[in-house]
Amino acid sequence: MARPTILITGCSSGIGLDAAHSLRRAGWRVFASCRRQEDCDRLRVQGFDSPRIDYADRDSIHSGLAQVLAETGGTLDALFNNGAFASPGAVEDLPTDALREIFETNFFGWHELTRAVIPVMRAQGHGRIVQCSSVLGFVSLPWRGAYSSTKFALEALTDTLRIEMRDTPIHVVLIEPGPITTKFRENAIPQFERWVDWQNSPRRAQYEGSLLKRLYENRGKDRFELPPSAVTDKLLHALTARRPRPRYYVTTPTYLMAALRRILPTRALDWISARG
Repeated sequence: MARPTILITGCSSGIGLDAAHSLRRAGWRVFASCRRQEDCDRLRVQGFDSPRIDYADRDSIHSGLAQVLAETGGTLDALFNNGAFASPGAVEDLPTDALREIFETNFFGWHELTRAVIPVMRAQGHGRIVQCSSVLGFVSLPWRGAYSSTKFALEALTDTLRIEMRDTPIHVVLIEPGPITTKFRENAIPQFERWVDWQNSPRRAQYEGSLLKRLYENRGKDRFELPPSAVTDKLLHALTARRPRPRYYVTTPTYLMAALRRILPTRALDWISARG
């Protein structure tokens, strides 16, 4: 039998890289895409098919998918949308252009690739579309407004797509991690430095007492932080279960916040979220 095929985005490190290696070991043919060509080259040395896909570059989305389909004869069993970044800062300090840019990568690019994949899956009669969301896709925390807004939007779009795909053989799934050991925080620093003038913000003291320490100090792992393999375990179930769940929670904070969101009034949840 032919190996099942999957396209994974954001494979330069973290969740995407772990998923690529784990699924290859599990017998999948993995197309491990990255935003930067040098990362694609590195993965090719490791034996992966690695098309360049930058969610902010529409041409790369379609050319990257075309490379995948050329290798598979026009089929693709699964898509794992994963690549994303954060742009931390208080909402009042984030320029609107910062939001436009993060939505281009974290939301619009995902939609562009997903729409391009759906006709392929319709034609072949099956498919799995798995979206890597976040606990921040259903609860909001301070400093994370830009990232959280993209994930809230992703959750709504994915829920709608899942309902609309009920009359097709295409399964649509959300994975909602919480704290995972990746370079996510480190990669957010250039975005913060580019967009946020925290020195002149009315919240300067709060930046100094909270966000700056979180971004720049090596404080070790967060409590309840899990390795990327915890996400891959959920991904494997989503890809292989006869009837995958609509949502997969990963970390303890994700389970906890989902429960609190159901049972607490908004003001009480705001009080908890404000603590960070």
